[in-house]
Amino acid sequence: MDERILKWLYDIRFAISEIESYFDGKEKDFLEYQKNIMLKRAVERDLEIIGEAVNRILKSDSTFETLISDAKAIVSLRNQVIHAYDSISDENIWAIIISHLPKLKVEIEKLLSENE
Repeated sequence: MDERILKWLYDIRFAISEIESYFDGKEKDFLEYQKNIMLKRAVERDLEIIGEAVNRILKSDSTFETLISDAKAIVSLRNQVIHAYDSISDENIWAIIISHLPKLKVEIEKLLSENE
């Protein structure tokens, strides 16, 4: 695998780990998340990183579009967070944290393990 793609996969894994670490030792509570502006901004920043890394991977090798589920949606979210920040829904970000990140994590781990 191209070294750049490998680096971006590691960046995605690190950003997912960071998001998970924000909830270490705590129950994931949407209302608490919604009230914590610093937590929200940290999560959004990591989602930007994930989206940018996926975007770079797709530009480098379009076959990853089938290897990373929802790759286009991940890039779209990154664009929304950066360019349409005022239309970000806490509910959508929360759904990503709860439902989509665990799936992405499995896919990224699989891609990385196939390369080791």
